[in-house]
Amino acid sequence: MRAVRFHEHGSVDVLKYEDAPDPKIEANEVLVKVKACALNHLDLWLRGGTTGWKLPMPRIVGSDISGEVAEVGAVVHRVKPGDRVLLSPGISCGQCEQCFKGLDSACRSYTLYGVMVDGGYAEYAKSREMNVIPIPGDLSFDEAAAVPLVSVTAWHMLMTRAQLRPGEDVLVIAAGSGVGSVAIQIAKLMAARVIAVAGTDAKLEKARALGADEVINHQQQSIAKEVKRLTGGRGVDVVLDHVGAAVWEDCFESLATYGRFVTCGVTSGHDAKLNLQALFGRQRTLMGSFMGGKGELMEVLKFVGQRRVRAVIDSTFPLSEAAAAQKKMEDRDLFGKILLHP
Repeated sequence: MRAVRFHEHGSVDVLKYEDAPDPKIEANEVLVKVKACALNHLDLWLRGGTTGWKLPMPRIVGSDISGEVAEVGAVVHRVKPGDRVLLSPGISCGQCEQCFKGLDSACRSYTLYGVMVDGGYAEYAKSREMNVIPIPGDLSFDEAAAVPLVSVTAWHMLMTRAQLRPGEDVLVIAAGSGVGSVAIQIAKLMAARVIAVAGTDAKLEKARALGADEVINHQQQSIAKEVKRLTGGRGVDVVLDHVGAAVWEDCFESLATYGRFVTCGVTSGHDAKLNLQALFGRQRTLMGSFMGGKGELMEVLKFVGQRRVRAVIDSTFPLSEAAAAQKKMEDRDLFGKILLHP
C-alpha cells in the first residue's frame, strides 16, 4: 500500500509518501480501507519528537480514521466487509479497573492510532473490533473522520470534567481549532452562553455561525477585560483551553467565583504561574482533561449523527500532500479540521 511515514523526527520534510507493508490482521481485528483521515496537533508533536513517547520507526501517524471494512478476522462478528465505519481513536486494554469503569484514557496502557500503533496516513489501517464504530446517520466519510478525537475530547472536558450546567457562561479558547469548534456546539446544545476567542475576525464570524453568543479577538482585545465587560464583572463559569501559557493568566482572571478551568493541551507552552490566593479565595477549580472514553464518544456521536453537532471541515488534501497539510496546521491557517484522502 501507499502511506506517509517518517523514519526520523524533524520538520515536515521528514514525511515520505512511499510504499509500506499492507497491515496483517489478527483474528479479533478489522482491516479498514481508509477513505479519510483528519489531522490533529498530535501528528505534529509526534513527527517533531516528544519526551513522552519513544516511537517505533518508521511511523504512520493519524488518529482520526474513517473508511470501509475490507476484511475481518475469524472471531469478528459485529461488522462485515463493505460496512462504513470510523475508528474510536483511543486504544485501551479493556481489562483493567479503569477500563471497566469506562475511564479508557486512564488505562496504564492507553495509546492512540498513530502513536504506538500505525495510524491513518495510509491506504489501509487495522483495528481491534472493539474500536470499530458504524458511521452514524448519513455522515460522509469526511464528516466521520473529522469528529472522533475532537468531539470526545470536548465532551469529556465540558460534560464529564467541568459538569457544565444549563445557563452557565463558557469561555472557549481557540475557537477555530477542532476542539474549539465542537466545544462551541456542545455548550450551546446544553443551553450555555458561549464566549469564543480567536485571533482573526474571519474565525470569529465562523464561531458565531456555530452558535457563539459573544466573540473576542485576542490579537486586538484583552481576553480578561472583555470577559469582565461581557459578564458584568462576574466572570465565566467554565474556561475551556488547550493553548496553555500564552493565555493562562487571562483565562484564570476570567473565572467567576466557583469557576472551573479545564485544560487538555499546551500548544503555546506549559509553564504558568498560579495565584494561589485567587484560587482558594475565589474557590476556583483547575482540572486536567485527556481524551475520553468510548462511552463518551458514543454519547456525542448520537448528536453528530443527528447533525445537532456537526463536523467542521476546513480543507482536504490528497495523502501525497500530507506535508502541505501539516504545514497549514502549523501556520494556524485553519478553522476546523484538515483531512487527508488516500
